[in-house]
Amino acid sequence: MTNYHFRKAEISETSRIWTILQQAILRRKEDGSNQWQDGYPNPEVVQKDIEKGEGYVLVEGKSIIGYCAVLVNDEPEYEKIEGKWLTNDDFVVFHRVAIAEKYLGKGFAKMMIKYIEDFALKNNIVSVKADTNYDNIAMLKIFEKSGYTLCGEVHFRGSPRKAYEKVLPKAL
Repeated sequence: MTNYHFRKAEISETSRIWTILQQAILRRKEDGSNQWQDGYPNPEVVQKDIEKGEGYVLVEGKSIIGYCAVLVNDEPEYEKIEGKWLTNDDFVVFHRVAIAEKYLGKGFAKMMIKYIEDFALKNNIVSVKADTNYDNIAMLKIFEKSGYTLCGEVHFRGSPRKAYEKVLPKAL
């Protein structure tokens, strides 16, 4: 049985994480998406995520196979939603989801989102919010399959993005 876990990233892992993100940036471009084609994210963004304790990795054994940033109540753009969130309480938000090239199409992004949902519940938070470009078909499908509700539109760096929320069942 392969051992997967989700943990905070370490500064020493920045270059491996950046390699995974570069693959994702190229995939977005090849898919015809405008997402991540403007110099963001970049190595400095990853380093700041990790320094703030917000960078997380999905690990198989000792290999990093995925990356994302996980924040609590920290997305100012979400206050300006064109639409309406399902809740107005504490929330977990995730950004910069990327899976290593050779692990694509095997459900690892969904696995990472499940770990993020578990993180929310462990912190007594039942709302998880996220957004993506209108043309990021892979992520839109993941949100749909993972039970996220389209709540409206938010804007980042001048681009409209679909904003999603999932209200988690409270832990027993």
